[in-house]
Amino acid sequence: MNINRLKAALFLLALYPLARLLVLAFSDGLGANPIEFITRSTGTWTLVGLMLTLTVTPLRKITGWHQLLRIRRMLGLFSFFYASLHFITYIWLDQFFDFSAILHDIYKRPFITVGFVAFLLLIPLALTSSNAMIRRLGALRWQKLHKLVYLIAILGVLHYIWLVKKDLTQPLIYATVLTLLLGWRVWNAQKVK
Repeated sequence: MNINRLKAALFLLALYPLARLLVLAFSDGLGANPIEFITRSTGTWTLVGLMLTLTVTPLRKITGWHQLLRIRRMLGLFSFFYASLHFITYIWLDQFFDFSAILHDIYKRPFITVGFVAFLLLIPLALTSSNAMIRRLGALRWQKLHKLVYLIAILGVLHYIWLVKKDLTQPLIYATVLTLLLGWRVWNAQKVK
């Protein structure tokens, strides 16, 4: 498969959740609690994006298709995009820019604390995702910085687990996928030694 076609197809697919939210918003289809619907949707797509981003390296090594690395940056940036929408929904639509209430939430509610930390850690990754920043930082420092994605993914899954009060099925699916992806990396690193 042509990598440029794959990249274009993934770009359009990554825009689907936003398009769906817009269509539902303009057709009164966000349900009884539209803010919660938007928050959950953008959070879900942030996690999906993170899992897909982390899947690129194992898939590349298993298949030998090295061009897959060319889609990893785009997937990571879409994760940041949906995380930003998730965060904006919280501070704007949910809290109406009441920064004292936001700080209180960050301090008192652990799921918001870890979500906030995960979002803050995503910012330097997004800001350093260009080729120019790789050159400026140097490949080794850039790689060390971008290993934060593992911690971010763990915090994102923890954020989801702590948010859910009853049915943990979906958060545990993400936790399982993340455990497999991180476990593969540990296993692969041990195999190389």
